[in-house]
Amino acid sequence: MMTHSSTHESNSQLPALMLAALGIVYGDVGTSPLYTMKEIFHGPHAIAATPENVLGILSLIFWNLILVISVKYVLFVMRANNNGEGGIMALMALALRHRNQAKQRQLLIALGLFGTALFYGDGIITPAISVLSAVEGLQVAAPSLHMYVQPITITVLVALFLIQSRGTAKVGAFFGPIMLTWFVLLGFLGGLSIAETPMVLEALNPLHGLKFFITHQWHAFIALGAVVLALTGAEALYADMGHFGKKPVEIAWFLLVLPALVLNYFGQGALIMRDSHAVLNPFYLLVPESAIYPMIGLATCATVIASQAVISGAFSITSQAMQMDYIPRMRRVYTSSETKGQIYVPTMNHILLVLVILTVLGFGSSSQLAAAYGIAVTGTMMITTCLTLIVALDSWQWRPHYAYLTVALFLLVDSAFLGANFLKIPQGGWFPLLLGCLLFLLMHTWRRGREVLTYHLQEAAISLTGFISRLKLKPPLARVPGTAVYMNSRSLSMPHALQINYTHNQVLHERIVILTITTEDIPFIADNQRLNIDQLAQGFFRVTAKHGFYETPNVPKILELCSSKGLNVNPALATFFISRETLIPSDEPDLNPWQEKIFITMFRNASSPIQFFKIPAARVVELGVQFEI
Repeated sequence: MMTHSSTHESNSQLPALMLAALGIVYGDVGTSPLYTMKEIFHGPHAIAATPENVLGILSLIFWNLILVISVKYVLFVMRANNNGEGGIMALMALALRHRNQAKQRQLLIALGLFGTALFYGDGIITPAISVLSAVEGLQVAAPSLHMYVQPITITVLVALFLIQSRGTAKVGAFFGPIMLTWFVLLGFLGGLSIAETPMVLEALNPLHGLKFFITHQWHAFIALGAVVLALTGAEALYADMGHFGKKPVEIAWFLLVLPALVLNYFGQGALIMRDSHAVLNPFYLLVPESAIYPMIGLATCATVIASQAVISGAFSITSQAMQMDYIPRMRRVYTSSETKGQIYVPTMNHILLVLVILTVLGFGSSSQLAAAYGIAVTGTMMITTCLTLIVALDSWQWRPHYAYLTVALFLLVDSAFLGANFLKIPQGGWFPLLLGCLLFLLMHTWRRGREVLTYHLQEAAISLTGFISRLKLKPPLARVPGTAVYMNSRSLSMPHALQINYTHNQVLHERIVILTITTEDIPFIADNQRLNIDQLAQGFFRVTAKHGFYETPNVPKILELCSSKGLNVNPALATFFISRETLIPSDEPDLNPWQEKIFITMFRNASSPIQFFKIPAARVVELGVQFEI
């Protein structure tokens, strides 16, 4: 059986996967030339457009593309793939795997959850700033069109979110050729400008970046808050790795994306060295006047694709968080029968759309959003670095001094970028921080509430083996024909639905299957390793089905797999019993009053287990039970 990873990376699929990866993974970082240089030289903390400053900024951009994206993410962090899957939740699962001390686990979980919350913030800001920056090209071509920028941006964003249900494979296949054209043009336009001012290539020397810091000191540190815009999309790159595999993503970066970005940034720098007024919008001023409108159209398409990178990443992170029980269940749709990592989450798609539109209306322009952008990106980057250190020590068995030295270099860069962006909190940096704290609060509250609910369920539970033993002494009034399947979260205890059913009706089915579904800290599990079946007395069977944190359990398929182990259950004829817990506030709550209200609200709005586990609705009997928390 071919593994998930090897399926992704088979040589026959490599060109197609690389092209699709351009359309999904690299849209975000690929459109950063639209606004990065403009923000550095024309933003609220603008640097004077002197040749020395241009060389210094370009040197910083180039070497950070090399160090942060090429070395840190592509070569270092992407090694921390959890059976082919990336993203901060998968990374957190890897970091937790060998850490058993409670305090260490709590710290790692807190880091992972806050990093996830910041990534969602990135997923909201990226579509807003990317599409706004492209449509703002209309102001370069015709300043009178300024009033149409926001309406056009919102229209484009609505269209983008509406096509998400088609899946990343189809979206990527459509977007890939567009992004290929985009990167080729980035390199071509940049190359033409460099040919006019070849001295700009001196910026490849890192001493220019060092000289820039020595000359400007505090102002240079502030400028890092805009330089980091060139690195946006690095975290989405890692989160989207599972959609296409590690190898296509790596090759596409080094073969096309990195050279195109470097050429375009240096081309913009060359233009600014020739004409300092080009800082108003150096990207569009690189374009010949006759081609400005087609370029605006292509840039708008490219920024839509940039948004796709973080949207796909948000779906991946959401799926992982649901399986690891950090957020309520939501309906998931797998959009490919061949690639497990391609997934669509309708509820998250709708939430992101609403928040993105509100962000566009609230900030109004890409320049105002630029201040908000950096903190979400740099905060997530720093947390990723810290979690990868744990993985390097525990899973990769790196020597401590080597691991600490490597990570210290990355943290030095991350902390510099983060510190520079903290200075932008009054100008908009508060937005991702507020959003991140809110999302962290919701995830932490859900996790804590689930722990409290589990405690109450365990207290109310009785031993399954003890119940079966008592049946010998006091049999039920009747054993009705057929098979009953009881869903149970704990394999050794008696399901509450069975307890309620037997107490009230005093009857049992001839055959009873107790089904427990567990989630492991790996993304996928092979079918031949999924099931464990124990035959108990009195017609009882205990089935434990393991799933990876990236998989959606499918009860009918689980029962079909049972036939290979000698337990034949027809899902169309079985009766499924599910307990429906109703939570009510307690006079002596286990949660804080505000946590209690939040958790009960989230619990009531969670997706039904019938839908989530794909249980045939016509065969379900729900039995209610109340709990005070």
